Amino acid sequence: MNDVGAWTDERVELLKKLWSDGLSASQIAGELGNVTRNAVIGKVHRLGLSGRAKSPAASSTPRPRKAPTRAPSHPVGGNAGMTRGANALAPQYEPEAEVEVEQAPALPEDVVVPFSDRVTIMDLREYMCRWPMGDPTTAEFRFCGGRSQTGMPYCSYHARIAYQPAADRRRDRKIVRA
Repeated sequence: MNDVGAWTDERVELLKKLWSDGLSASQIAGELGNVTRNAVIGKVHRLGLSGRAKSPAASSTPRPRKAPTRAPSHPVGGNAGMTRGANALAPQYEPEAEVEVEQAPALPEDVVVPFSDRVTIMDLREYMCRWPMGDPTTAEFRFCGGRSQTGMPYCSYHARIAYQPAADRRRDRKIVRA
């Protein structure tokens, strides 16, 4: 064991003195050298030291507090464009200019996976698509079960739905809002 930071009797006495003088654990660690703040805290705890003298910097007079700034109960001027209630903290998006974006090939609306090809969680294997199908609270709930792409949880069709480029997601969000 390395004795550089060992707790010798002299170091323990110095620790007790510095602690009673009101120094912080960081300051004591600096004074002792080769010991961390956490080691000082642990030793203080094991020694059962509690009461401390107040340092001169921490006087008994409380710090002056800043006067609270109050917003007027009724905003001055018009309140057009203000958001209130549950949407007050919702992000406000500026309309973006329409940009010509090369359209990705359209996905077929629905790929019908026959019920016989769908699998339960007990039948699901590493190479199978984990796309959920149906209501999880019913006995008919299944997973797609198709062949998944290597290293991916979904088949190629469901991966295209799950992993959309950010630009496509923003464009889709604009369409919903309009």
